[in-house]
Amino acid sequence: MDDLLFTLVVAVGLAMDAFTVSLGIGTGQNANTRRAKLRLAYHFGLFQGGMTALGWLAGSTIEPYIRELDHWIAFALLAYVGVRMIRSGMKPGQESYRSDPSRGGLLVVLCLATSMDALAVGLSMAMLETQVLLPALIIGVVTFGLSLVGSTWGNQLGQRFGKRMEILGGVILIAIGARVLISHLLA
Repeated sequence: MDDLLFTLVVAVGLAMDAFTVSLGIGTGQNANTRRAKLRLAYHFGLFQGGMTALGWLAGSTIEPYIRELDHWIAFALLAYVGVRMIRSGMKPGQESYRSDPSRGGLLVVLCLATSMDALAVGLSMAMLETQVLLPALIIGVVTFGLSLVGSTWGNQLGQRFGKRMEILGGVILIAIGARVLISHLLA
């Protein structure tokens, strides 16, 4: 029971970046259909669970290389998307994404940026010689649920407050990237 509770706490912690990114994307009004929200949540959940399992499989072999770069990659990707959102929010009539961000390359970039910590969790699990299947599944499901809630809330906020929410969403993405970078540099 303690392991399950611990796994749920870790899952919620890992899912918070995906939740916040989903919230930001929802404010932009480009992923406001039910299908787009489900696709976004599905991919965030898949990447979080998958990266946990991949980290576990990689074990300690690649850990030193990833440890040196993961926070920089996550920061760069989140800052790039955040700056696009802020610039779009400052220009009336311009969208931060020309198409639905729940599709294509941008979706992959966002999924990778938010799942770097899950990779590290998987690596830790391998070093501790723990099982990965159930925790990876729980992490994926929790991330799916929180991402779905985030995109729905973001959509409602975007409809109510318009472009100001898109600017706030961009600032939040940059702040998440900065938090990831600072926490790794100070660790």
